[in-house]
Amino acid sequence: MTSTSQNAEDLEIVSAPGLSEQLGKLLYDFAVHYLWDKRWFIIALAVGAAIATLPLPDGLNREGMIVLAMSVSATIMFITEPIPLPGVALLIILGQIFILGHDSSAVAKTLWNDSVLFIMGSLMLAVAVVKQKLDRRIAWVIVRITGTKTTRVCLGISVVSGLMASFIGEHTVAAMMLPVGMTLIMLTSDDPKKVRGLAAVILLSVAYGASVAAIATPSGGARNAIMIGYWREFFFDPSNPETIKYLMGYVRWIIFAYPLFLIQLPFVTLILFMTFKPEYKDLSRAVVRLRKQVEEQGSMKRADWVAIFLFVMTLLGWIFLSDSVGMGTIALLGATAFLIAGLVHWEDINSGVNWGVGLLYGAAISLGIEMKDSGAALWVAESFLGLLGPFGIENGIGLWAAISVLTTTIANTMSAGASVAVLGPIMLKVAIAAEESPILIGFVTAVSTGFGYLTVFAAPACTIVYASGYLKVTDFLKAGWKMALTSIIIMLLAASFYWPILGL
Repeated sequence: MTSTSQNAEDLEIVSAPGLSEQLGKLLYDFAVHYLWDKRWFIIALAVGAAIATLPLPDGLNREGMIVLAMSVSATIMFITEPIPLPGVALLIILGQIFILGHDSSAVAKTLWNDSVLFIMGSLMLAVAVVKQKLDRRIAWVIVRITGTKTTRVCLGISVVSGLMASFIGEHTVAAMMLPVGMTLIMLTSDDPKKVRGLAAVILLSVAYGASVAAIATPSGGARNAIMIGYWREFFFDPSNPETIKYLMGYVRWIIFAYPLFLIQLPFVTLILFMTFKPEYKDLSRAVVRLRKQVEEQGSMKRADWVAIFLFVMTLLGWIFLSDSVGMGTIALLGATAFLIAGLVHWEDINSGVNWGVGLLYGAAISLGIEMKDSGAALWVAESFLGLLGPFGIENGIGLWAAISVLTTTIANTMSAGASVAVLGPIMLKVAIAAEESPILIGFVTAVSTGFGYLTVFAAPACTIVYASGYLKVTDFLKAGWKMALTSIIIMLLAASFYWPILGL
């Protein structure tokens, strides 16, 4: 048989039954694997389409119905993540253009505001700070202050994590403090089984210390900047001096929220040691090894001091200049200063910053504005109050508690920023309908998103420490529900007694 005839036979074999089998396999793989992997994407679109075609309820027009449908679909995708979250942001933008018929330039203007610039600038600053590698020095400072007793070391870790996270964001601090915790754990024992309880109290001190601090300042988390933006967008009128109270500056937010964070800090250590039993009550062995490593590292370098100086100047800018130039501008100035000083390179920032986060929050805020403008937020708010009415909690502390529990639940299934972006417009309308202060209700909503203690993915700090491999998913549940309950009670007490003193 010649080679030509052999090739012809091979071609015939492939082109007949072989080709059909391959095609069938491809179709099977597509139906079983791809469609199954994307089932929540398909479900989200189907639910949105179903809502959009429902008969209009009283008080809601067709545009509001469509916006509500888009919000429900986006929320399902935020929770299930069938596609990358920046992809959800792109769908929101495209939906506003093609489904709602808005001009693309008008949509673009709603995507970029000072809140989004602040989030992006803070992420850039975070990369610059982490670049300095001060983790072992931080660990050494903590143990020199606290001593070697495990309870005091954990309290010191939660306090340091909290103080830093209140200004530079929980994810940054968790990334910085994780090596601190890991250093102390591994210097105590090389066997993870012998330090299960110790690892739990140390690593969760990092996670929960950073998480409770996320509410303390506007720079503590994206949720805070988003709510500040909503207050400005919904209630501030330059022609009406009475609405100036809705311009929430950096210092004013601190006055309202920082005491809540400070009160929660001791409960972190108390709850963790009530829940877990560390194998070592003293960390002297680890401290001796740590001291040797710090001594080998040498004294503070000029670059370290310059980095500290620039960060302090950025913080002072937030405190004294943010009201006039915007918090986002200050954050960008700080990041630019680190670049100019040569303490961080653009390649570091470009690889270390998740640029999709800015797009995500920008799109979520834009959708929130659509909820307000279309009347969908008001309709949902009135429906929510209607559900609470039979229980007698349509206003006052009962309403605050209901909002807090709802927000905490949602924040443990999706990001805090997304939770505020979705719930913010609704809860601010609830405030108007219930004749409550929009600032108080806004604080209850934003602060409650900081109570993401129950799941690994509820807060960036939880995700980061879980990645260490020392923790189980159940560890977060064991301590998390106690932390969430404690935090809700503290916030309700503040709303009842402290915030009214400040004029709410």
